[in-house]
Amino acid sequence: MRASSAMGVLLAVLAVADSAAAAGKSDVAALQVGLRLQHLYAGPVDGLFGPMTAEGIRELEQRAGLAVTGRPTSRVRLAFGAFGQSELGSRVLSPGVAGWDVARFQFLLAWQGFPSGPFNGQYTERTVRAVRRFQQAKGMDVDGIAGPTTQSAVRHHAPASPFRLQSPVGNPLTGFFGPRDDRFHTGVDYAADTGTPVSAAGNGKVTYAGWHPGGWGFLVSIAHGRGVRSMSAHLSRVDVKVGERVRAGQTIGAVGSSGNSTGPHLHFEVRLRGAALDPLTALR
Repeated sequence: MRASSAMGVLLAVLAVADSAAAAGKSDVAALQVGLRLQHLYAGPVDGLFGPMTAEGIRELEQRAGLAVTGRPTSRVRLAFGAFGQSELGSRVLSPGVAGWDVARFQFLLAWQGFPSGPFNGQYTERTVRAVRRFQQAKGMDVDGIAGPTTQSAVRHHAPASPFRLQSPVGNPLTGFFGPRDDRFHTGVDYAADTGTPVSAAGNGKVTYAGWHPGGWGFLVSIAHGRGVRSMSAHLSRVDVKVGERVRAGQTIGAVGSSGNSTGPHLHFEVRLRGAALDPLTALR
C-alpha cells in the first residue's frame, strides 16, 4: 500500500471512534501540554478539562488578542502557532517531530502501558524506545516510528489483566494508575509503615529479587502466567530469591522507602507482556 493511501485509511479509522476513555481526553492532554509550554498551566497533563485548564486558555487568548472565553476553540489551536497545527493521523511521527499530534500520541501510548517520559509533544529517543516496546508487544514491525498502523493501534482499548490477583498489602491506596504532573504513574501506591509484610499477589515464579536501578530500589517481580507479571518496589527487604516458586499470600518482602521514594510506601505494578496495566483491573 502506498504511504498516501495508508494515511488515508488511518484518517478514516480515526474518524470512526476512539476508545470511550481516550477520545476527547487526548486532545485535552495536548492542549494542556501546549499551555505548559507557554507557561500558562501548572496542573497535571491528565486530559481532564477543569478550571486550571480554562484559566490557561483565557490567558493565552488574552495574550493573542482573542475574545476571552476559556474554551478550547479552533482559534486557541491557532494561537499555539506551529505546535497546534498538526492533527493526529496527518503524518508519520518520527524523531525530531513535535506538535499537538505528538502530545496526543504520547498520552494515548502511556494509557496503553508504555509511557515515554514527560508529556512534552516532542518525539524524542525516549518516545522511540516506548514505541518499540509497544510495537513488540502488539506483534508489529518494530522500528520505533509511529506510522499509520502504530497510530491506529494506540487508539484501541487499554489492556486489562486476564485474571484476578490479590492485594499485596491490606493498607489503603494513596496513589493510582494514570497521569501525575507531566508524567504517567504506571502502578498504584499503598500507604504503609516500613516493615509491613508484602505478600505475593498470586501464585508464580520469582523473576527478579533484589536491588534494581532506575529508582525502583529493592524490587520483587513475579511471573504469574499468561504474560502477567506483578512488581513490588521500594522494599526495605527481600525475602525470596530468583527462580523460587511462591504462592498467593506468601510474604515476599517488606515495605520500605528504597530507591527514588519520598517516604515509606509500596509501589505495586501489574504488567501484561510488557504493558503496564491498571492494577485495579486485576486486584480483588
